[in-house]
Amino acid sequence: MTEFKLPDIGEGIVECEVVEWRVNEGDAIEEDQPVVEVMTDKALVEITAPEAGRVTKLHVGKGEIAKVHAPLFAYEAEGQAASADASGSAAAEATPSETPAPEAAHDGQAKDFILPDIGEGIVECEVVEWRVAEGEAIAEDQPVVDVMTDKAMVEITAPEAGRVSRLHVARGEIARVHAPLYAYVPEGGDQTGAAGEASPAPAAAPSRQGPAEPTAAGAPAASRGGRGAHGRTPASPAVRRLVREHALRLEDIPGSGKDGRVLKEDVLAFVAEGEVPQAASQAAMAPARGAGRGEGEVRVEPMRGVRAAMAKRMVASATSIPHFQYGEEIDATALLALRERLKPEAEASETRLTLMPFFMKAMALAIQEFPILNSRLNEAADEIHYLPSCNIGMAVDGKAGLMVPNVKGVETLSLLEVAQEIQRLTGEAREGRVTQADLQGGTISISNIGALGGTYAAPIINAPEVAIVAIGKTQWLPRFDAAGEVTRRAIMTVTWAGDHRLIDGGTIARFCNAWKGYLEAPETMLLALR
Repeated sequence: MTEFKLPDIGEGIVECEVVEWRVNEGDAIEEDQPVVEVMTDKALVEITAPEAGRVTKLHVGKGEIAKVHAPLFAYEAEGQAASADASGSAAAEATPSETPAPEAAHDGQAKDFILPDIGEGIVECEVVEWRVAEGEAIAEDQPVVDVMTDKAMVEITAPEAGRVSRLHVARGEIARVHAPLYAYVPEGGDQTGAAGEASPAPAAAPSRQGPAEPTAAGAPAASRGGRGAHGRTPASPAVRRLVREHALRLEDIPGSGKDGRVLKEDVLAFVAEGEVPQAASQAAMAPARGAGRGEGEVRVEPMRGVRAAMAKRMVASATSIPHFQYGEEIDATALLALRERLKPEAEASETRLTLMPFFMKAMALAIQEFPILNSRLNEAADEIHYLPSCNIGMAVDGKAGLMVPNVKGVETLSLLEVAQEIQRLTGEAREGRVTQADLQGGTISISNIGALGGTYAAPIINAPEVAIVAIGKTQWLPRFDAAGEVTRRAIMTVTWAGDHRLIDGGTIARFCNAWKGYLEAPETMLLALR
């Protein structure tokens, strides 16, 4: 028996109402036959059968709510019942010596590995790298695949030893939580032909990594605008979503699958050939024409993973938090000199000493004087929560996009310990392998834009924090000393963004002065250390 899980219908929809069942329990169904109509908050959606078989159970009643990635109905695929009957008859007729042992009953049977719930409400992730290939042996807890959520890179390991029979989701494609990720034959099963025979692909679902299945002899390779047995162009929900994203009509796309089924490859090939509606084509090409690029094509890249999450968070922060900016200059001459003196000691501990540990330690000390900078508003915005630990985040331009891991409990760590944590987090962020624990719980953030050459920036607060500072590059500039003489000083610009619901200009100015004092005379930090 196979459980049909409600697929991702798109646009962030997580549930829908069952409006009408087109079948009953016990009914036979055909591939692409309409099974149920569901109503989202956008439209009425028709769900079709993925393959031929017989319905065994309807999990959600008419008028009830169905959840995305949760079982919607169960069915017995065509051939399963006959196979089960044949197996039962053979077992009944077998002599005692011929009766197979219970543990051998499933030899050669491939098992689907279902992508587990990764937490934080994540419903999908991108496959970044497969560590194994079809037909390859795997050991228990062996890393199998790296996936990227909108939070961080996650490594998926094998639940048991065996042999991979099929990779259901190709590299760069989207895997759904609670959906099959790959299939494998457990150790002890029939390994012969495990890559193919143990887990045969249904005719209606060719491997995403291989070519489309061949058509019958003499039949055309593709049927333009083909229709299935139920008078509709066959296509999966994911393909229909892709068609909508490109403003196409499903009926216009040649389908290379069974009964003219439109596959993802068909849609991409159709787009690459430039066979798009005239209106959509003109709209897409308008920017290029306006820029004078002539016949250039618009390259479309899906917004995924960390970049997609950052976009949503920044829009939410910028539109829901009243920002105000505050700028200052810091004389970092003494700080640079101190760092140069301490670098050999840090290198002896295999630690790279940058200016960031000093920024963080000085900030933690200043927060002791101004704890409002280490607080946050509750959701109702009627309470201020003062946080017990100073977890300072740092923006890192990583492999997967901008990440803001944070150093936990900076107020309790030594300067060297802070530097070691920064080194660890920076390395992991640049490889896109930061854990969710390192990305959560931040209380205030630093963006060192100066490392890339910027002088000024107007940062956006990393909600629900109440402040963030952007540090510009350090420049050697002329300044007057106490005697009125012009001297060469290392000047660094900083720009703060604050949540005006909690803090005002006077508060941020006094806090910045305290922080600046520790940085301009770093030896004074010794007086405040505990």
